[in-house]
Amino acid sequence: MELRKVVLVDGVRSAFARGGRGKLVATRLDEAGAQVLRALLSRNPKVRPTAIEDIGLGNVAGSGEFVGLGTVARLAGLPLEACNFVTNRQCGSSMETLHRVVTSIMTGATECGIALGIERMGRALGGGPRAPQTRLTKLNPRLFKLTPEQRNMAPDHDQTFSVKFPDYILDSPPLQSMTQTAQNAAECYGLSRAELDAFAAESHRKCARAYEGGFYKDEIVPLEVEEPVFDAEGNWVEAETGKTVLFDRDECLRADTTAEKLGALQPVKGIVSFGKQELVITAGNSCPTNDGISAALLMSEDKARELRLEPLARIVGVGVAGVKPQVMGLGPIPSTKKALRHAGITADEIDRVEFNEAFAAQVIPSLRDLGISPDKSNVNGGSIAIGHPLGATGARLVTTVARELRRSGGRYGLATQCIGAGMGISTILERI
Repeated sequence: MELRKVVLVDGVRSAFARGGRGKLVATRLDEAGAQVLRALLSRNPKVRPTAIEDIGLGNVAGSGEFVGLGTVARLAGLPLEACNFVTNRQCGSSMETLHRVVTSIMTGATECGIALGIERMGRALGGGPRAPQTRLTKLNPRLFKLTPEQRNMAPDHDQTFSVKFPDYILDSPPLQSMTQTAQNAAECYGLSRAELDAFAAESHRKCARAYEGGFYKDEIVPLEVEEPVFDAEGNWVEAETGKTVLFDRDECLRADTTAEKLGALQPVKGIVSFGKQELVITAGNSCPTNDGISAALLMSEDKARELRLEPLARIVGVGVAGVKPQVMGLGPIPSTKKALRHAGITADEIDRVEFNEAFAAQVIPSLRDLGISPDKSNVNGGSIAIGHPLGATGARLVTTVARELRRSGGRYGLATQCIGAGMGISTILERI
């Protein structure tokens, strides 16, 4: 069977709000998601709603509210014939959703589809009251009784990474917080606190410059939202209704942030150094928690040509890979190597990278091991400044790097991110 070429026609997103205390707190996610979908379709009038065969939703934690994908699609005006599915690959959920839509088009099962990502990280990350914890809902205790060999089953890291992981990292518990795994990665690669803070400050600086230059104007869909009302402690007052406002700017960007200001922050509570080294992970050199929506329109290149569309880019390579959970942030290294093989190119051919900045401590070593210059990565700022609403980030990364390829005139772009529990996911695009 001959595989078809797949193109990214267009992609949009909401501005990313602060999780729990931002502009999207009082707005239903199905309503906000429908606004994003409607905007995507209205920007592409040659693509009739009846042409959308499948819609995938990337979502991780739920939201404490009913946000069925079918509801979002119906509110957006899509017909009942448009099928839908939901994907949870943790932080890589909407990129995985995009891969599924791409694969369906590539094999000829469908012609056109949408990858959607929605996440509300406020309201205790999952939203609403949680079910009571019982022995059946807690982590399986057998996970903590595995031998070191069982805990660390993974491809030989000497073939994937440029450093040898210390035994104290390999023998540490396999299930750790994301911030703890960032501390582990920093120790494996000998990263200093100053290096991480400088990276984070640069993310804000580049993002502020991109806003000033209008780079995100075509990417962000202004949403009409209900402005939330907060009490003196900063808690949302659900009983009070705010006025309708326009939300069109990422809330976590700090244009005046400096490495010196970030250096004054304390390390994240709860992390430790298994090697008795300096604690270097702070809220400042990590991504914030956010609410947000993203969407990408994909179709076969033949169909795009038939409709006389001008797609942003062609999808030429995808990859996922697993790594040791203690260093989950390094997942983009093997997943990108897979995606490069799939695309039939080498790392030095990559012109632009959109790397999810979950932590500065995982971006720096990943670029180093892949042999990609930091000058090519996140040139318009990254998730430390923009935000990382888990399931919505992947589609945002793919759209952002495609637009940057068009702006810069580069040929190949890479979108990649680490994934909780020890994975990486990558997408390679070619400018058309």
